[in-house]
Amino acid sequence: METYTLLRAFADSWFLIAMFAFFIGAGIWAFWPGQRSARRDAAQIPFRDDPGEPNKNCRDCGYKYDDWEGAKDG
Repeated sequence: METYTLLRAFADSWFLIAMFAFFIGAGIWAFWPGQRSARRDAAQIPFRDDPGEPNKNCRDCGYKYDDWEGAKDG
């Protein structure tokens, strides 16, 4: 039996089953209830450094934000 024929038969049978099992396992792992905090953290990545909303209490620059009166310096 040629190497190509052997590898082709392996890829068409056992490797296909293994890749399907990996896909199902990755889906189960991703939606496992214990991964909720990791999913929540990953969902907030685009908003971490959002310049649209000021930081409530910036200790380094002295910027303070009051919800009722707006931004204040110092």
